[in-house]
Amino acid sequence: MKAADERGFREFVSSRRPALLRTAYLLCGDWHRAEDVVSTAIVKLYVAWRRVACADNPDAYARQVVVRTWLDEARRPWRRELPVEMLPDRPLDHTDTAADATVRRADLRLLLAKMPARQRAVLVLRFYDDLSVERTAEILGCTRGAVMTLTSRALETIRGLLPDGAMTATDLEETL
Repeated sequence: MKAADERGFREFVSSRRPALLRTAYLLCGDWHRAEDVVSTAIVKLYVAWRRVACADNPDAYARQVVVRTWLDEARRPWRRELPVEMLPDRPLDHTDTAADATVRRADLRLLLAKMPARQRAVLVLRFYDDLSVERTAEILGCTRGAVMTLTSRALETIRGLLPDGAMTATDLEETL
């Protein structure tokens, strides 16, 4: 790799790594695994850097590499997660403190950990990264209809995992 290409790659990675790490963390629910996923994705980006640098949206390309790397890792038998018990039922009100918001985010991470990989990926990409249905479909390598179906099923899965009245769809979208 030429020095100019290497410098461009280093600048790109140093500026985008925190965002990629947050996305990976929401996907896998573990900072250590998120770092592994991002590290693997960075290696893949390095190998393909000339193509990435010429892409219309290198950031989207990098996000796609992170999501697909995580999906590949999630499929490995030794990476399968075991479900954990839900936190105790508690009512949510609109006067939450910062501590309450932290607990809600922890609840959400537990819910995401219990979901199938593709449903979790759709929720993170659509609601956390605020991507369109079309862009999410492109990243996941599926159709627009599949993204809408996965989103619907993912929200239904979360509703089924939540105790009655614990979190509304609006609360869920705000937490993501």
